[in-house]
Amino acid sequence: MTAPMQGTVVKLTAEEGTEVAEGDVIVVIEAMKMEQPIKAHKGGTVTGLKSAVGDTLTNGAVICELKD
Repeated sequence: MTAPMQGTVVKLTAEEGTEVAEGDVIVVIEAMKMEQPIKAHKGGTVTGLKSAVGDTLTNGAVICELKD
């Protein structure tokens, strides 16, 4: 999963090893003074979570991977 826009991570709703379904919120970023939930594009297990609260993400930055 990648960040669709530049922003600051304000909340993580999943952690390494969490099972998620398509549409589940993984992380919430603040961009343009609005909170934007970033949702899973498919179901799977969260691996390689690279973000933490307070991190600034650039457009296209890797947030995590979803393994089947």
